[in-house]
Amino acid sequence: MSEEFEIRNKVAESGLINFDLTDLVPKGVRKGIDLKDFLFMEMILKEKDFREKVAAIDVEEYRDAYVYVYNSADAIVPLWAYFLITAKLTGVTKKIVFGNREDLEVILMHNAIQRHDFEEMRGKRVLVKGCSDKEIPENAYIELVEQLQPLVKSLMFGEACSNVPILKN
Repeated sequence: MSEEFEIRNKVAESGLINFDLTDLVPKGVRKGIDLKDFLFMEMILKEKDFREKVAAIDVEEYRDAYVYVYNSADAIVPLWAYFLITAKLTGVTKKIVFGNREDLEVILMHNAIQRHDFEEMRGKRVLVKGCSDKEIPENAYIELVEQLQPLVKSLMFGEACSNVPILKN
C-alpha cells in the first residue's frame, strides 16, 4: 500500500511574514561609566578633580561602543558633569545615553524601530517571533505594534504553530 503524497509547508504557502525583532538589535559592545568613580570618596563632586578624571578617560576604550552613564553613589551630581563626559566621548562612541544598561537598550531599540522600513509588510499577514535568545525591551514590542498597525493586514505574536492574534485590518 504505497500511496503517493506531497508534503506541503502550509505556513510557507500562507504568505505569512515572520518578523524577528532581534534582527533590529544593534550589534556592538555596551559599556557603562559609573560617575561614583569620578567622585571624591564616592560622595562629593569636586569640579577640579572631576575635570581631571574626565580628561584622563582613554577614549579608545569606548571607540564604537554603546555607552551608558549612570551614578550608583548616593550623591547629587550636577547636570554639567554629564555634559563633560558626553563631550569627551561624542564622536568616539556609537551612542552615549544617561541611565543604566536597560535604558540604553530601550533607546537603541527605539532608534532601530524608527529607522527600519516596514513598507514590505504593507497589506501582509505578519507574525512577530515570540521566543528569542536575546533580551528585547518590552517597550520595543509596543513601538513595533505602533509602526505595524496602520500597515499590516493582520498581526500575530508567537510562533507559527502557536500564535496569539493581535489585530486584523
